[in-house]
Amino acid sequence: MKENIHPKWYSEAKVLLNGEHVMTVSSTKPELNVEIWSGTHPFYTGQQRLLDTEGQVDRFMMRLKKRQEMLAAQEAAAERRSPMAVAVEDLGLGKRAENALREAGITTVGDLMAQLAEGEDSLLAVPGVGQKALIDIKRYLRAEGLLA
Repeated sequence: MKENIHPKWYSEAKVLLNGEHVMTVSSTKPELNVEIWSGTHPFYTGQQRLLDTEGQVDRFMMRLKKRQEMLAAQEAAAERRSPMAVAVEDLGLGKRAENALREAGITTVGDLMAQLAEGEDSLLAVPGVGQKALIDIKRYLRAEGLLA
Protein backbone atom coordinates (compact mmCIF):
# COMPACT_ATOMS: atom_id res chain seq x y z
CA MET A 1 0.00 0.00 0.00
CA LYS A 2 1.30 3.48 -0.86
CA GLU A 3 2.30 5.79 1.94
CA ASN A 4 0.84 9.31 2.49
CA ILE A 5 -1.97 9.14 -0.09
CA HIS A 6 -4.92 8.92 2.29
CA PRO A 7 -6.44 12.00 3.96
CA LYS A 8 -6.17 12.48 7.71
CA TRP A 9 -8.98 10.74 9.61
CA TYR A 10 -10.71 12.50 12.49
CA SER A 11 -12.56 10.04 14.68
CA GLU A 12 -14.05 12.85 16.79
CA ALA A 13 -15.25 15.31 14.10
CA LYS A 14 -17.84 17.81 15.34
CA VAL A 15 -21.11 18.36 13.48
CA LEU A 16 -22.20 21.98 13.83
CA LEU A 17 -25.69 23.35 13.17
CA ASN A 18 -25.77 27.15 13.14
CA GLY A 19 -22.55 27.23 15.16
CA GLU A 20 -23.92 24.87 17.83
CA HIS A 21 -22.30 21.47 18.45
CA VAL A 22 -24.92 18.82 17.65
CA MET A 23 -23.11 15.50 17.50
CA THR A 24 -19.77 13.78 16.88
CA VAL A 25 -18.93 11.57 13.92
CA SER A 26 -15.86 10.26 12.09
CA SER A 27 -14.78 12.24 9.04
CA THR A 28 -11.88 13.50 6.98
CA LYS A 29 -12.64 17.05 8.23
CA PRO A 30 -12.41 18.18 11.86
CA GLU A 31 -15.74 20.11 11.69
CA LEU A 32 -18.82 19.67 9.51
CA ASN A 33 -21.24 22.59 9.15
CA VAL A 34 -24.78 21.49 8.25
CA GLU A 35 -27.99 23.40 7.63
CA ILE A 36 -30.33 20.60 8.71
CA TRP A 37 -29.95 17.29 10.52
CA SER A 38 -32.19 14.52 11.86
CA GLY A 39 -32.94 16.42 15.08
CA THR A 40 -34.54 19.29 13.16
CA HIS A 41 -35.72 17.54 10.00
CA PRO A 42 -39.56 17.48 9.72
CA PHE A 43 -39.53 13.80 8.76
CA TYR A 44 -37.98 12.81 12.10
CA THR A 45 -39.63 15.43 14.33
CA GLY A 46 -43.13 15.06 12.86
CA GLN A 47 -43.44 18.84 12.49
CA GLN A 48 -43.82 20.66 9.22
CA ARG A 49 -41.76 23.80 8.71
CA LEU A 50 -41.53 25.94 5.63
CA LEU A 51 -37.92 26.81 4.90
CA ASP A 52 -38.13 29.96 2.83
CA THR A 53 -34.57 30.47 1.68
CA GLU A 54 -34.04 33.88 0.14
CA GLY A 55 -37.75 34.50 -0.42
CA GLN A 56 -38.37 31.64 -2.83
CA VAL A 57 -42.08 31.56 -2.03
CA ASP A 58 -42.38 35.32 -2.57
CA ARG A 59 -40.53 35.10 -5.89
CA PHE A 60 -42.79 32.25 -7.00
CA MET A 61 -45.92 34.20 -6.07
CA MET A 62 -44.65 37.25 -7.98
CA ARG A 63 -43.97 35.10 -11.08
CA LEU A 64 -47.44 33.55 -10.77
CA LYS A 65 -49.07 36.98 -10.50
CA LYS A 66 -47.15 38.27 -13.56
CA ARG A 67 -48.20 35.19 -15.53
CA GLN A 68 -51.87 35.69 -14.64
CA GLU A 69 -51.65 39.36 -15.66
CA MET A 70 -49.99 38.38 -18.94
CA LEU A 71 -52.70 35.79 -19.69
CA ALA A 72 -55.43 38.35 -18.93
CA ALA A 73 -53.78 40.84 -21.30
CA GLN A 74 -53.53 38.18 -24.03
CA GLU A 75 -57.22 37.30 -23.63
CA ALA A 76 -58.18 40.97 -23.88
CA ALA A 77 -56.06 41.36 -27.01
CA ALA A 78 -57.63 38.25 -28.52
CA GLU A 79 -61.10 39.68 -27.93
CA ARG A 80 -60.10 42.91 -29.65
CA ARG A 81 -58.75 40.87 -32.60
CA SER A 82 -61.98 38.94 -32.95
CA PRO A 83 -62.51 37.96 -36.60
CA MET A 84 -66.03 39.41 -36.46
CA ALA A 85 -64.62 42.88 -35.66
CA VAL A 86 -62.19 42.97 -38.60
CA ALA A 87 -62.88 45.83 -41.00
CA VAL A 88 -63.86 45.01 -44.59
CA GLU A 89 -60.88 47.08 -45.81
CA ASP A 90 -58.52 44.54 -44.19
CA LEU A 91 -59.84 41.67 -46.35
CA GLY A 92 -58.10 42.90 -49.50
CA LEU A 93 -61.18 42.75 -51.74
CA GLY A 94 -60.21 45.69 -53.93
CA LYS A 95 -61.29 49.33 -53.84
CA ARG A 96 -64.45 48.87 -55.90
CA ALA A 97 -65.87 46.10 -53.68
CA GLU A 98 -64.75 47.85 -50.47
CA ASN A 99 -66.43 51.12 -51.48
CA ALA A 100 -69.61 49.28 -52.53
CA LEU A 101 -69.80 47.43 -49.21
CA ARG A 102 -69.15 50.63 -47.24
CA GLU A 103 -71.96 52.42 -49.13
CA ALA A 104 -74.28 49.49 -48.35
CA GLY A 105 -73.50 49.86 -44.64
CA ILE A 106 -71.36 46.72 -44.42
CA THR A 107 -68.17 47.71 -42.57
CA THR A 108 -67.10 44.62 -40.59
CA VAL A 109 -66.88 40.88 -41.05
CA GLY A 110 -69.82 40.56 -38.65
CA ASP A 111 -71.93 42.64 -41.05
CA LEU A 112 -70.79 40.41 -43.93
CA MET A 113 -71.82 37.29 -41.98
CA ALA A 114 -75.26 38.78 -41.34
CA GLN A 115 -75.65 39.57 -45.05
CA LEU A 116 -74.49 36.07 -46.03
CA ALA A 117 -77.01 34.56 -43.61
CA GLU A 118 -79.69 35.93 -45.91
CA GLY A 119 -78.00 34.20 -48.83
CA GLU A 120 -75.25 34.79 -51.35
CA ASP A 121 -77.65 36.56 -53.70
CA SER A 122 -78.28 39.32 -51.12
CA LEU A 123 -74.54 40.09 -51.10
CA LEU A 124 -74.31 39.88 -54.90
CA ALA A 125 -77.25 42.30 -55.10
CA VAL A 126 -75.02 45.06 -53.70
CA PRO A 127 -73.85 47.09 -56.73
CA GLY A 128 -70.08 46.73 -57.15
CA VAL A 129 -69.78 43.32 -55.46
CA GLY A 130 -69.18 40.53 -57.91
CA GLN A 131 -68.33 36.83 -57.90
CA LYS A 132 -64.62 37.44 -57.28
CA ALA A 133 -65.32 39.56 -54.19
CA LEU A 134 -67.75 36.89 -52.92
CA ILE A 135 -65.12 34.17 -53.46
CA ASP A 136 -62.49 36.23 -51.59
CA ILE A 137 -64.93 36.88 -48.73
CA LYS A 138 -65.74 33.18 -48.42
CA ARG A 139 -62.04 32.25 -48.57
CA TYR A 140 -61.33 34.63 -45.65
CA LEU A 141 -64.28 33.32 -43.63
CA ARG A 142 -63.18 29.70 -44.14
CA ALA A 143 -59.60 30.57 -43.12
CA GLU A 144 -60.90 32.15 -39.90
CA GLY A 145 -63.16 29.15 -39.23
CA LEU A 146 -66.33 31.24 -39.50
CA LEU A 147 -67.70 29.39 -42.51
CA ALA A 148 -67.81 25.66 -43.14
